[in-house]
Amino acid sequence: MKSASRSIIPEPIARQPWSMLIPLFLLVLFGAAVLYSAGGGAMQPFASSHLLRFALTLVLAAIITLVPRDWVRALTYPAYVAMLLLLAAVEAIGQVGGGSQRWLDLGFMVLQPSELMKPTIVVTLALFYSTLPAGMITSWRALVLPGGLIGLPMAFVLLQPDLGTALAIGFGGVMVMLLAGVQLRWFIAGGAAGAVLAPLAFFYALKEYQQRRVMTLFDPEADPLGAGYHIIQSKIAIGSGGVFGKGFNNGTQSHLNYLPEPHTDFVFATMAEEWGLAGGVFVLLMFALILRWGWSVALASRDRFAMLLAGGMVATIFFYVAVNLLMVMGFAPVVGIPLPWMSHGGSSMLTNMICIGVLMMVNRWNREAPKSGLTT
Repeated sequence: MKSASRSIIPEPIARQPWSMLIPLFLLVLFGAAVLYSAGGGAMQPFASSHLLRFALTLVLAAIITLVPRDWVRALTYPAYVAMLLLLAAVEAIGQVGGGSQRWLDLGFMVLQPSELMKPTIVVTLALFYSTLPAGMITSWRALVLPGGLIGLPMAFVLLQPDLGTALAIGFGGVMVMLLAGVQLRWFIAGGAAGAVLAPLAFFYALKEYQQRRVMTLFDPEADPLGAGYHIIQSKIAIGSGGVFGKGFNNGTQSHLNYLPEPHTDFVFATMAEEWGLAGGVFVLLMFALILRWGWSVALASRDRFAMLLAGGMVATIFFYVAVNLLMVMGFAPVVGIPLPWMSHGGSSMLTNMICIGVLMMVNRWNREAPKSGLTT
């Protein structure tokens, strides 16, 4: 039976990670349906561009899958430097939109370098720790230099200002450090220091609108028409969906423009109003299958670099999903993190498909690696 299936299905197709690709395709198609509704029952302007961006970035992911390990190692540090230069260029000549300076107009496209820094910081730290001798993992070198590699791009991004992206860069980097074996006491000490410094950061580092977002988290009803408006309308949309929702293209919060950003940051609320709890469970299940596959790739890796690289990419995708869902349900401040493969946005689609491409690349490395113990 096994040989018969091999003869029917061509080997290049059979070896693809369908346990991840099928949930990914379903999630993208479901996202397109939600964006169709958010666009007033039309493919334009959201659904069609969403599908086109996915198709283009899927090709990019397929190309990344074929990249040799030696190329990744050789290009990692130059890529990190290039991303830093692009972030510096944003400060000098970046395009301003919505009160933030985050984009570079390249003529043929508008690029948000901070998005590309998310996977770049993961591969940079993965390479650093894979070359660090095991005996030095408890030394200052395992902490200080990686901390600088994370802190520098975070500082550039905070100047834009973009708190959500800065936190995403930090989360991906810290997760690689944790997976690399940096002693847990350093993370506990860092958390304690963060708790002590949080009030100072709140009053002196955050912008006024960012302070309002944090305060709104605790009492959105205090300013229902101002800072609390987004969260209140999102909760109304999610709650009114019930178990099975109001029906496809029958949402009122998004169609009547009560729900802000129904096609980007709050696309989950748009979905939940029309598809209800059932739709929400479906979305969570698809993300769980994708993340589970990614983590299995990390666990199956035969060398330290591949394991850290795959684990960091899974953490990056997880951050997007977790923060967006917490945000739309009122458990986290509104920080502008889109929902992967459902929100309308080219930069987030590009970042998450790069993560998928890297995971597929590591998966290929795992298939081709000799069956021996974990190496550097």
